Amino acid sequence: MFTVEQIKAAHSKVKSGGDFPKYIQEIKTFGVTAFETRVKDSHTEYFGANDYRISSKSMYEDLDIFHLADKTKFQHYLKIHQQGETDYLTFCKHCAETGIERWFVCLDKLTCTYYDKAGNEILVEQIPQ
Repeated sequence: MFTVEQIKAAHSKVKSGGDFPKYIQEIKTFGVTAFETRVKDSHTEYFGANDYRISSKSMYEDLDIFHLADKTKFQHYLKIHQQGETDYLTFCKHCAETGIERWFVCLDKLTCTYYDKAGNEILVEQIPQ
């Protein structure tokens, strides 16, 4: 099965949100079927076949997640991130600022779903191939 080290190596190639689709395709070849990232500290749980799962460690100091989601502002931040205007940490700070608590990526469906602190679905995005 896959390791956190393999995923980190693939993630190190991501310089902006524009690189995200290539990253998804690469980790899919490792056997990753889904993953969930917590904005608070960017720790991520990765899922594979036969209930396989591993977790990465926190990547930064805890961020405070705003209690109410602002979908419009979040969509703006997501768009500029995907255009390469922000790095990963800045994107995570923008998520926290706009009330995004986590995202869940399904590699089979090629979707990324963003949730607020209450577990409400804020945005479902199709990942380009």
